[in-house]
Amino acid sequence: MRIGVLTAGGDCPGLNAVIRSVVHRAVVGHGDEVIGFEDGFKGLLDGHFRPLDLNAVSGILARGGTILGSARLERDRLREAAENCAELSRRYGMDALIPIGGEGTLTAARMLSDAGMPVVGVPKTIDNDISATDRTFGFDTAVGVATEAIDRLKTTAESHQRVMVVEVMGRHAGWIALESGMAGGAHGICLPERKFQVEDLVKMVEERFARGKKFAVICVAEGAHPAEGSMPYAKGAIDQFGHERFQGIGNRLAVELETRLGKEARPVILGHVQRGGTPTAYDRVLATRFGWHAVEAAHRGDFGRMTALRGNDIEMVPLADAVTQLKHVPLERMHEAESVF
Repeated sequence: MRIGVLTAGGDCPGLNAVIRSVVHRAVVGHGDEVIGFEDGFKGLLDGHFRPLDLNAVSGILARGGTILGSARLERDRLREAAENCAELSRRYGMDALIPIGGEGTLTAARMLSDAGMPVVGVPKTIDNDISATDRTFGFDTAVGVATEAIDRLKTTAESHQRVMVVEVMGRHAGWIALESGMAGGAHGICLPERKFQVEDLVKMVEERFARGKKFAVICVAEGAHPAEGSMPYAKGAIDQFGHERFQGIGNRLAVELETRLGKEARPVILGHVQRGGTPTAYDRVLATRFGWHAVEAAHRGDFGRMTALRGNDIEMVPLADAVTQLKHVPLERMHEAESVF
């Protein structure tokens, strides 16, 4: 069997662990040949690929990013790939394609699968918002990075009697903000799932200062929005890939708090530092298991599906389940977090 593998969308810790696992299981376990497409679906369309053997994946388990590169592709080009999937499979002599990515990548994978390409997907996102799997690799690492940032910012905030607004990733689901905020003991958490009242944050900070706790750390997801009339805020434009360009809620909230409180408030935008660096042990193991099961699914002819963590087991679920809806933070989890502020 000849298996193609690619990584698409935003990078995250653990991608290389999946690639390594696919190669090891395919080559050693089945005697397969593996090729890697460079820069995601762009490489598939443009013919940019290279063979992947054991030497090619040696030493990459703990490395962040992806050795294959990653890129987002315009929807017109994705439709082009779907329309020509049979020719693409013949061109590369490819018996199976394993795309690794988030919601956008899995949507493209489903398009290719529906058009007849033998596809087995592997879910990836630091946002942990894919509903068909309990967990995605990269999330654990991102939460660890954000938690450490909150821990560090607490000491400097206390030293200077400041309010720190820490903005973490999370466009439509606030899992990183929720878990890093809880783990770091943030004094306020703002999620995309529920609009926040700025006045509630102002009151919280004032009460802390009155008790002699003259600092505060607020963790806010990039996709969080204030309640109507709570503060000036406008939605961002939509980019060429259909994603909203966020307008910097961390910066805007810090300015608003400083104005209302008369106290110094500083924004800290973690940004892409959450995507980079060495994956945690948990993410390495989960990514490795996903890669192993993706190869096994390909050999069973179990196409049009993706790997998913269900409890402690890896199961195969339809690609359609991955892209039908996002996994949002439920209300009860928000209440849990609020109880320990």
